[in-house]
Amino acid sequence: MLLSKNIKTVHFIGIGGISMSGLAQILLTRGYKVQGSDIQYSSLIEKLEKNGAVVNIPHNAANVHGADLVIYTSAVKDDNPEIIEAKKLNIPLMDRATLLGEVMKEYSYRIAVAGCHGKTTSTSMISIIFKNAGLDPTILLGGELDSIGGNVRIGDGQYFITEACEYMENFLKFYPFYGVILNIDEDHLDYFKDIEHIKETFIKFVKLIPQEGCLAVCADNKNAMDVIPYAKCSIVTFGIDNDADYMAKDIEFNDLGHPSFKVYKKGQCIGSCKLQIPGQHNILNALSAYAVSDFFGISSDVVSKSLMEFKGTHRRFDILGTVNNITVVDDYAHHPTEIKATLAAAKKFPHNKLWCIFQPHTYTRTKLLFNEFASSFKEADYVIITDIYAAREKDTGEIHSKDLVEEANRIKNNAIYMKEFHDIAEYVSKNAKAGDMVLTVGAGSITKLGPMILEKLKR
Repeated sequence: MLLSKNIKTVHFIGIGGISMSGLAQILLTRGYKVQGSDIQYSSLIEKLEKNGAVVNIPHNAANVHGADLVIYTSAVKDDNPEIIEAKKLNIPLMDRATLLGEVMKEYSYRIAVAGCHGKTTSTSMISIIFKNAGLDPTILLGGELDSIGGNVRIGDGQYFITEACEYMENFLKFYPFYGVILNIDEDHLDYFKDIEHIKETFIKFVKLIPQEGCLAVCADNKNAMDVIPYAKCSIVTFGIDNDADYMAKDIEFNDLGHPSFKVYKKGQCIGSCKLQIPGQHNILNALSAYAVSDFFGISSDVVSKSLMEFKGTHRRFDILGTVNNITVVDDYAHHPTEIKATLAAAKKFPHNKLWCIFQPHTYTRTKLLFNEFASSFKEADYVIITDIYAAREKDTGEIHSKDLVEEANRIKNNAIYMKEFHDIAEYVSKNAKAGDMVLTVGAGSITKLGPMILEKLKR
């Protein structure tokens, strides 16, 4: 039994979130009544409603009435009316990460993909491989993957594949059997004190993996390698630049920037791989998938064919369209390391000039990684920075996108500030030339901008 027997109806605050909607779907298939609320309607909510969930917009104290359990995320604060009402009515509260941990317990082989960047892509790659190998996995993603019809897949096998996010130490509530660490970098500094604090959290994560399990770590990331001595399970490494158990060699990029390479395991070639997504960072993601698959006995042929089939998840170098020979791409990159990787991938894609339209995500991240952000746009020809997306934070007036533009222009004079999306769309449609590539980048509402630009270009 997933939850105690007296729990029949579960309420999700923020049910439209990518992970929350997936968990809600899992509970629906387990026979629970699912209800929830959010601040706006979405395609994920529409799908849940079709499967029997009852969803109210927006948050309201009355929404929790009738619930036996209320699930909330880190973004939901104590002043949320539904949290207040649940406490008043003595309805038990459980955070999202704890529920995910409870779900994981139901499966024998729990694969948790951690790291500050690349989790969704790497988890998606592993998911397609396990699905194609006939292992019938249950999958929970932080993005939407067309080949599983969205962000969740519910299988009958003993394999559970999920992302493991370090924010607020959430992944310490999980039960990993196989853990992956893609990288460890400075991020979520609204919670973590510094990089050492982040590493300490990852050390706790690797200690959760049982002796009979396994940990795969990227050899090209020093911070990630630093946690290896604390693991009590078997360990494998993967990399390009540093000696590792799984390595990519003879790397080539085609005209679209898609890499092909040979995969070596402990010095022996075990196969070749071609990706349909661009960027060297995705070679590392693919190597992590090789490492996980090999542990579970999946042949390298199945791995290679599955990776060739993988076309990426939504919002990861997502080519939205081409109008007048101007290509518009949307990407989730919201950290300096991710922006650099995305622009490096774009440079290998055929184009004339490269536009980067960036929406910073949260005031604390922008402030604490200010210099890193300012220097991350060097590969772009034109940069437009719009207002900071607040997410879970309030504007204290300490940092503004104009500050970032000013600093970026000290490094390379290529940035301007624009507030309104419709003004940006108008500006780009008038100034972009045939052969240009336009990237919309960020983790907030920036995803609305790409279609607006394409519509303007058509007119």
